[in-house]
Amino acid sequence: MFTSPIRGGSTAPVESIIDSLGECVTPTTDGHDQEIDRETADEADGETADRNGPGRTVLGRVASIMEAFNSGQQVLSLGDLSECTGLPKSTLHRLADQLCQVGWVERDSGGYRVGMRLFELGSLAVEGNRLQEAALPHLQALVTRTGLSAQLAVLDRAEVVYLERVVAGPLRLPTRRGGRQPAYCTALGKALAAFDDEAVHAVTSAGMPQKTANTITRPLALETELRRVREVGVAFDRGEAYEELVCVAAPIRDSGRAIAAVSVTGPVGLMRWGMASEAVRNAADAIRNASFRFRIAGPRI
Repeated sequence: MFTSPIRGGSTAPVESIIDSLGECVTPTTDGHDQEIDRETADEADGETADRNGPGRTVLGRVASIMEAFNSGQQVLSLGDLSECTGLPKSTLHRLADQLCQVGWVERDSGGYRVGMRLFELGSLAVEGNRLQEAALPHLQALVTRTGLSAQLAVLDRAEVVYLERVVAGPLRLPTRRGGRQPAYCTALGKALAAFDDEAVHAVTSAGMPQKTANTITRPLALETELRRVREVGVAFDRGEAYEELVCVAAPIRDSGRAIAAVSVTGPVGLMRWGMASEAVRNAADAIRNASFRFRIAGPRI
């Protein structure tokens, strides 16, 4: 069953969330389906949407909420969403809560923003964003220099989300673009969390189950490891997520914070730790500079 992350480390099946989102069809005694999606409450709140249009269905309403974020504002209040969608605030509040549970929307101090889960899904269809495009040639250069696979990732609470990867030779990695891994047992996750106190709390609070004999499972031990990452500028995964794979990662920093991280990974027998550390540091600097230039120049058409 497919699941999606929820704050606090628990997960909820998407199927159950969709059922809850729906709350709209129940069988009557004569075997027909009867819509009970709170239309009476909606009318009481002043909803004037066309009852024969797509806004009448739950999915239509969800679509109108997500389309509202095309306005250019990253964060929308409940009032903004109501103005953009024509839906009453009571309906929006209920649907927004459900969307937060599946990660399509995230709460922000000013309202709601698009969630990381939508990036995961969108990355399966969209070839890349600015950071990915800026990073790709440097990931390819890393593979050529080290003979190892190279990956680019960001942090979402207690998990790493993979933006891009370039695989070396026939090696099969247990990762994919848009996929996730726990941060505590990956070099990418350590490189990112080391420069974000809130992320450290999220990572240690989410649970740190042992995956291999080398996995760090105690919060204090992880915090010690993250202090070393801040000191040397690179993070290591010594077979902590998968016994047969090791990894070296460096943060890509902007104004002190880590906005992403880059890594090389491969079998322990192929890893040259010193050379790999230097290579990912240089790649992180190059990607940061390329990303800055790309932001100024804009995407290529």
